[in-house]
Amino acid sequence: MSSTPVRTHDEASLGALTDRAKRIRRNIVKMVAAANSGHPGGSLSGADLLTGLYFGGFLRYRPTEPDWPDRDRFILSKGHASPLAYAVLAEAGFVPEEELSTFRQLGSRFQGHVDSNSTPGVDMSTGSLGQGLSFGLGVALAARMDGKPFAAFVMLGDGEHGEGQVWEAALNAAHLKLGNLVAIVDHNKIQNDGFIWDILEVRPLVDKWRAFGWHVIEIDGHDMAEIVGAYSEASGVTDKPTVIVAHTIKGKGVSFMENNPDFHGKAPTPEQLEQALKELA
Repeated sequence: MSSTPVRTHDEASLGALTDRAKRIRRNIVKMVAAANSGHPGGSLSGADLLTGLYFGGFLRYRPTEPDWPDRDRFILSKGHASPLAYAVLAEAGFVPEEELSTFRQLGSRFQGHVDSNSTPGVDMSTGSLGQGLSFGLGVALAARMDGKPFAAFVMLGDGEHGEGQVWEAALNAAHLKLGNLVAIVDHNKIQNDGFIWDILEVRPLVDKWRAFGWHVIEIDGHDMAEIVGAYSEASGVTDKPTVIVAHTIKGKGVSFMENNPDFHGKAPTPEQLEQALKELA
C-alpha cells in the first residue's frame, strides 16, 4: 500500500464525511438533470464509498498538481458513473463546482464517460466495462517495479463481474501478491437491464473473491464508519490485494430512484429533481 497512515475517525469526522456525501449526491442529480442524460443510480450508490476514500485520508492526491507522480491512482472501472467522479473531483478541488452544469455538453470537460485526456484527476478513460481492474493491476505493479509508494484503487460494478477480464485480472493480481491494489465493489444488485440475478448471477461475490486469493472485506456501503474501517484495514494488508465488497442501494438517497432499475441511465424530470433535492437537503 501507499505510505498513507492508518487513520481513525471520531463521530464528528464521520458526520463531516456524511455531509460531504450528501453534497456530492446533490451535485450528481443536478448534473444529470441539467444534461437530461446520464447515469444517476450507480453514481448515487457509490457516493459514500468515494467520499470515505477521498476525504477520509486514504487517497493521496494534490488537486493543484493532478499529475503528481507519487499520487495514489483511482480508477472508475464503471465509467458510466461519471457524475459521481465529477462531483467528487469538484468537492476535492480539482475542478470548479459551477462547471459541473456543463456535463455532457459539447466541448465540456465532463463527458458521459470519464476521460483522462479531458478531466484533471481522472487517471483512466473508462466506459468499456471490465477493463479497470487490469489497468489497476498494471499501476500497482509499476509502483512496485519503480519502488514508488503509490497504490491503486479500482471501483467496479457488480454487473461488471460478468466480464471475464475482471477475473483474469483478479487471478493475476493475487498471483503477483499486489498489496498496493484495492478493488471496491459497488454491490447494488442492479445493472443496465435489470437486477443482476435476472441478467447473469455473479453472486456470491465474497466467496468468489476469496477463492481467487484476495483479502476480502464485506461492508455496508452506506455506513461511513464501516467504510473508513475497511480502508484502514486494507492499508495494513501488504501480502495480497484487497477487495471491499460494499452492499449498496442503487439510487441511494432519492426515494423514487432507490432499487429502481429505470434510473440506471435515466435523468429526473424537473419535478423529480425538485423532490430529489428536498430529500437530499
